[in-house]
Amino acid sequence: MWWHRQLADEGIQELIRSQDRIVSRVQLLAAGWSSDRVRQQIRNRRWRTIHPGVYSTHTGPLGYDERLIAALLYAGPDAAWSHYTAAEQLGLLKPSSDRPVHVTIPDHRQVRRRPGLVIHRDVHWADRLARAVPPRRTPAQAILDIVGIAPTLDHAAAVIAEACQTGRINPTEILAALTTRGRLRHGRSLRPILTDVAAGSHSLLELRYLRDVERRHALPTGRRQRAIDREFTDVYYNGFGLDVELDGRLHLVPYQRWRDLDRDNRATLRAETTLRYGWFDITNRPCQAAVQVLSVLRRTVPDLPARPCSPSCPITR
Repeated sequence: MWWHRQLADEGIQELIRSQDRIVSRVQLLAAGWSSDRVRQQIRNRRWRTIHPGVYSTHTGPLGYDERLIAALLYAGPDAAWSHYTAAEQLGLLKPSSDRPVHVTIPDHRQVRRRPGLVIHRDVHWADRLARAVPPRRTPAQAILDIVGIAPTLDHAAAVIAEACQTGRINPTEILAALTTRGRLRHGRSLRPILTDVAAGSHSLLELRYLRDVERRHALPTGRRQRAIDREFTDVYYNGFGLDVELDGRLHLVPYQRWRDLDRDNRATLRAETTLRYGWFDITNRPCQAAVQVLSVLRRTVPDLPARPCSPSCPITR
């Protein structure tokens, strides 16, 4: 058990405090409590039961961190946070209290389902653990866990891009872990996505632009994340003086709108053109975006080749 050493060194009260005032019956018995003493805390309503054999030692609202510890203690020996829960705890994804807690246990064990808790089983459980307490998957394995349950390839790509943007993991680590997975949902499509992320695409919108605007219309490949004026441009076409900025958010805050305008103005001062696209433009009108990009590129190279992606595509060769 991952908590044995702390219990032996610091005692049950310190262990409870470090676990956000969550404790399991197994821990209490290991500390020398009797079953009657545990039941008394419940009968007197000093504690309340979260899962069978797992208790909150206060009666206030249950927070997200408490839910995480409670789930791990309920899942018992050799349980570890996985999927979204592990990725959040590793700093790869932004935490969301709306998600269920994901825990993985060895394949030979069985744990009953509980509300707000998703139990996964893995024959390779021990090989995919990070060196951390409480137990959790390695960063690469946590991301592949999510890919394996992602409803769409876009969802999987967004998770990969967000995780790699944190700087806590890189695409090569995910590729290496992928070789240990065998058959994995969306697995075959991951390699080109990881290659694009490694080349500098930092979001799902940037990946979609690369695929649906540049590649499908045979446009030149722009430089990703060019550093200039203490900022980064999403896509820069070197030799053409064109910046493409991609933003999937709706900026209703005046400061953000000003920052975007200021960035565009500074590009103009550098004698560069800026085209700015949002999520709707790239996902619903990629051909129209390609036409605009090509029009700017052809100011420099009038006979620059391009390719329509379909008979109805407005791109001209």
